Amino acid sequence: MKNIGFLSFGHWTPSPHSRTRSAADSLLQAIDLAVAAEELGADGAYFRVHHFARQHSSPFPLLAAIGARTDRIEIGTGVIDMR
Repeated sequence: MKNIGFLSFGHWTPSPHSRTRSAADSLLQAIDLAVAAEELGADGAYFRVHHFARQHSSPFPLLAAIGARTDRIEIGTGVIDMR
């Protein structure tokens, strides 16, 4: 049996042309993405962490929020970049 998941980078930018203008937008979208992936039958949701960049920088509160909204999808980190 094969599993399918996704890796999200969590980029955001304050540009008026971006749909992800803040870290809050990025986190809320990540939660919604994981919920939708579970509803579609994906097995995993993984989030890349890049400190000191406009990306997710603290994965565990995000993973806790996703865990509170999902039932069976596996959640975790794909990469934690510790410079």
